[in-house]
Amino acid sequence: MTIRLLIVDDDPLVRAGLTFMLGGAEDIEIVGEAADGSEAAAMTELHRPDVVLMDIRMPVMDGLAATEVLRRRPDAPEVVVLTTFHADEQVLRALRAGAAGFVLKDTPPAQIVESVRRVAAGDPVLSPAVTRQLMTHAAEVSADPRGRSATRRIGQLAEREREVAVAVGRGQSNAEIAAALYMSVPTVKTHVSRVLAKLGLNNRVQIALLVHDAGLLDEEGDVG
Repeated sequence: MTIRLLIVDDDPLVRAGLTFMLGGAEDIEIVGEAADGSEAAAMTELHRPDVVLMDIRMPVMDGLAATEVLRRRPDAPEVVVLTTFHADEQVLRALRAGAAGFVLKDTPPAQIVESVRRVAAGDPVLSPAVTRQLMTHAAEVSADPRGRSATRRIGQLAEREREVAVAVGRGQSNAEIAAALYMSVPTVKTHVSRVLAKLGLNNRVQIALLVHDAGLLDEEGDVG
């Protein structure tokens, strides 16, 4: 299946480089380029991309606001954030808004291509090491009200759903969760889908952040 990709960056040279790099992949079609978040929203409406590669710092409408707009769409594309920093507050905000992960701008071309493929397939683009870094940073900036809200929301889950959510928070794959909790992979997928629906979340990254905010990883084991 061909992955329809929209590239969003205010630097025309960066856009040109990414288009050249990603356009060479047989399974990726560049459907457009945008210079800011407002253009990204308009081009998403026009071209219906599967994945949006989104810069954070842009004029007019930045990548954070654009991610929130795009992820509210009923046919929302997956968003991969482009950044120069591993785990700053803006990356965290983008992940909370529904981004499926991020890649650094100096990431080797082959890895950026693979990141687009992974996100299109429904997998988050966060390595275990980066996940730990993000969670540590989240703990440093999280306020008590966020923790109380997360605990209240997690309380909506059945016991098995809660166990699956905590496992997602640890960065475990569906196969790893299935082995640890003695269930089939399709059953794990069903539980993940129910968790997303009950909590009104977009993806596994948001589950992980919510579980961390609720303090469940501290109670039941560290992320990794």
